[in-house]
This record gives sequence, C-alpha cells and structure tokens, in this order.
Amino acid sequence: MKFVIRTFFKTLRLVLGPVMLLRERLTRPAGLVRAPAAQALVNQQCQSLALFQYATCPFCAKVRQEMRRLSLPIEKRDAQHDVKNRDELTRQGGQTKVPCLKITGPQGNRWLYDSGEIIGYLRGQFAPA
Repeated sequence: MKFVIRTFFKTLRLVLGPVMLLRERLTRPAGLVRAPAAQALVNQQCQSLALFQYATCPFCAKVRQEMRRLSLPIEKRDAQHDVKNRDELTRQGGQTKVPCLKITGPQGNRWLYDSGEIIGYLRGQFAPA
C-alpha cells in the first residue's frame, strides 16, 4: 500500500510540476524600479540572504514572485535535488522545510521557514515606504 501511495504522489508531482512552473512564468510580476544607487544598495543587502526552495513548491513560488516584484537578487538554493543544500538546511536550520530564508548577519544566521513570514520580512526590509 505504501508503494502505491508513493507512486501516486510522485506521478502527481511529475504532472503538476511543469504546469505550476508554466503558471509562475506566465504570471511573472513586473519588478520594482529603483534609482541605480538604491538598487545597488539593495543588491548589496541581498548578498547576505539565501532562499532554500523546491522548484515546484507552491509556497516557494509565492516567495519567488514577491522577490521578483521587489526586484531582489536573492540567491536561490535547490534543497530538493542538491544534497549539500538540503544537509545545510537540516544541520544549520534545524528543519528540512521549504521555503526557508537564511539571513546571515553579524549575530549569526537567522532562519525563516514560513512563506508569510519570509514575504513580511522582505516587504519590511525592501518595499518602498
């Protein structure tokens, strides 16, 4: 029975995954336009951020859309197929759950796991006032 359930969900992911990726591409939002100096500052701040994600995760897609909307060049790390990234997420973050935003700062790393929290953080840091 376990084999049948696993096979069903693998097949479902194989069928729905490309559809979700196509939808994300077709509904890509326009990016926020900033002055070059302001965008350079945002780019510098984004170097301390990394998003651990799965390509076909709907919550990850939601975060990626917000990153595009805010024109944030945040590094995306594949935690589904890249074992090194998945191990880092589990070992340092404590959970193998995506989306996860790693915020590197002077006090150490901070890990945000909920898409709503991640979007709230990004809007709080980078959205225009």
